[in-house]
Amino acid sequence: MKKRISIVLILSSIFLVAVISCSKQSADLLTNTVQCDTSRVKYATDITAILQNNCYSCHGNGSTGGSGGILLQGYSNLKKWADNSVLIGNVTHASGYVAMPYGLPKLSDCDINKIVAWVHQGALNN
Repeated sequence: MKKRISIVLILSSIFLVAVISCSKQSADLLTNTVQCDTSRVKYATDITAILQNNCYSCHGNGSTGGSGGILLQGYSNLKKWADNSVLIGNVTHASGYVAMPYGLPKLSDCDINKIVAWVHQGALNN
């Protein structure tokens, strides 16, 4: 009888430990994923930061050499490319578009998702 109670207690303890260790919080710690918030993307902070880090060396500061004459610096310059789907096509490397940044690795999924979200949210000057 005591042996049976001991086995039940041991199995219950193992089950409890397994359930606790498989919590969502533990899973998030194991995957070490960084969240990418695309719910409130802003031109002034999110989009310009992406462009400064990845695009302005060819498409900014008045520099359009080797960039097909495309200037992305400044809201009005970028807006026309956002409105005609070229911006999304280029950064997502969609078929029929020139993959950007040209000759460099594709932007991070988070940066691409922020650009796409910003365009889909109306490409606001916010």
